[in-house]
This record gives sequence, structure tokens and C-alpha cells, in this order.
Amino acid sequence: MAADEPLIRSVADTARWVAVYRARETERPGALFKDLFARRLAGERGERIAKVMGGGRGATWFFTVRTTLIDRMLMEEIAAGADMVINLAAGLDCRPYRMQLPPGLTWVEVDMGELIDEKEAVLVNEKPNCRVERYRRDLAQPEARNELFAELGARAKRAVILSEGLVMYLKPDDVLALAQHLAAQPWIREWILDLYRPRILRRNYRSRMGRMLRDANVEFQFAPAEGVKFFEPAGWRCAEIKSTLREAARIGSFMFRVFRFLFERGPDEQFAWSAICRFVH
Repeated sequence: MAADEPLIRSVADTARWVAVYRARETERPGALFKDLFARRLAGERGERIAKVMGGGRGATWFFTVRTTLIDRMLMEEIAAGADMVINLAAGLDCRPYRMQLPPGLTWVEVDMGELIDEKEAVLVNEKPNCRVERYRRDLAQPEARNELFAELGARAKRAVILSEGLVMYLKPDDVLALAQHLAAQPWIREWILDLYRPRILRRNYRSRMGRMLRDANVEFQFAPAEGVKFFEPAGWRCAEIKSTLREAARIGSFMFRVFRFLFERGPDEQFAWSAICRFVH
């Protein structure tokens, strides 16, 4: 890495950063999941980003909880009959290789070419547990989005959308447009995503992490004050919501128990910081 090169160059580097936390959980005694590829995918740059960003065990626990909650929701939807999972902005996620998925399931990954190329190079000799298809697409382009979903919709009967670590980087109008487009597809039945509160935006803006992200034209932009109700005009109803803070406290992190005591006392839909949500339409 050149001495004058920024540590975070684009949103792709946030995928390397998050992979570090999956690797740390994998290597922890009593790990809640095993992602045996995360360390290689994160690489040296991912390690450097995690070190500079800080967060320590707290950051590891947050991403561990986010991952395990999404894993559980996905497995429930697959058990209920979903025949396709569409992972938008899939990044360096390796769920088809580490989760026990039915062989007949089709797992679709959509992202920009750089990350897909990196992942394919690491996984070239590995066998996924279901069918995996990868598409190099910029879903911000309506034509590319329409073309992709027309192709997938011709084959899927009941699809689940996964967008982990995506919508927080989008403008509210873009999230609404995406929500409307997904709801217009009758074969898409559920949507699993992570959602954040406005205090996350305020805290991030003042932090070193926030400054680094802004310098790379990557910034947290979506944390609606109305929470899950933001998606209702687009035709989505929240069927399940799980606070990451509550789940971390339940699993056993003492630090998160303290935070929950201080901040998280109401019902799930009034989560203080972040939550994993499952929407239906």
C-alpha cells in the first residue's frame, strides 16, 4: 500500500473490515459460527482498517450478533419454502460455504466486480452447499436492476432478499426506490436487513471512522427516525425485529448487558441503536 494512499478507498474496503470481525469470532472459543475464509478475505488491509477503526471486543460482538441473527432468519425462511436467496451487495460474505443449506437452493450474489473477483479467487477450489450464482451489477442503475430481476423472477417461486450492511450507505430516497422495486416483484416474499437509529448517524459523523468514510465518499446516510414504518408506504410490513443490543446481552457480553440496562428498555421496535429486521409484503 502506498504511503499516501488512504486506508479506506471505497465501500469495498468496508467489506474487508467486516470480514476481520467474522474471522475473530471464528477463532474465538465457543464461536457462534465458523467462517473459515474470513481471515484470508479480509487480508492485511482489512486488519489495518479494523485496528485503526477500533471498537475492540465491542465491535466484534456487534458484527457477531448481526451475523447470527441474519443466519437464523435466513434458515427459518428457507425451511418455510424459500427457493432463492438474493444477497444484494454480497461483498465477502461466505454463507453458502459455511451454512448447512439445502442443495436445491439457489443463492444469488450481486455486487461490483472487484469484490466478486477477490472472493472467487479465494474460493476457487471450494464447494458451496447449494447452487451459487454471482452477478457483477451496479444496482443503482435502474436498467441493470430491471434486467437482473426479470431474469431471476423467471426462475424463482419464493425468494428472500438479504441486504446486510447496504441500506445504511444509501440516501433515503434511494432506499425507498429500492423498496418499491422489490415489492413490485411478486416472487420476492421477504426482505432481511439491518436497520439503524439516527443516533448512529450523529455518533458516526463525529468519530474518526466517520471522517475516514466521508473522505472515501462512503458515509452512513440512512437511519430513519420512523424506524420500520419507513418501509410501509412501499408495501413492506415488519414481521420480525431483533435488537442487536438485546441479543448481545442475551448471549452473554457483560458490556452489552450494561448498555442494555442504560439504553434498551422498551419493546423491540423501539430499539436504541440497531436491529435486524425481516419484512414481508
